[in-house]
Amino acid sequence: MKTQGSAVWHGGIKDGQGAISTHSGALKDYPYGFASRFEGKPGSNPEELIGAAHAACFTMALSLMLSEAGVTADSMETTAEVTLDKDGDGFAITASHLTLKAAIPGLDDAKFQDLAAKAKAGCPVSKLLKAEVTLEATLA
Repeated sequence: MKTQGSAVWHGGIKDGQGAISTHSGALKDYPYGFASRFEGKPGSNPEELIGAAHAACFTMALSLMLSEAGVTADSMETTAEVTLDKDGDGFAITASHLTLKAAIPGLDDAKFQDLAAKAKAGCPVSKLLKAEVTLEATLA
């Protein structure tokens, strides 16, 4: 399977503006720029998008693990906090911390933690990130 995301940019690094789009149309010309990336202004940034992708990928991987174990979650909510740090003359993504809150009837915490760890290890986005990937999982 292959899919696409795209970006356009106009102007310099600080005064310029960009827009991101996805092949599916889920994002269409969504704004991003220096201010949204480094100054907390409205708009998106690459790290936010990687976080959303990581959270979605991990949650789907866990759903697969749960299915194989014969259980189904009532709900799962995952957040991925992506860390961008100064790295020499540039920047690097140094970590992605997954926080999961789940309601899964019929599953004990030990099995839940085991399946969550396997999902983290098997998630293609976790594999892609060269950063440290950590997980905090809470079973409701």
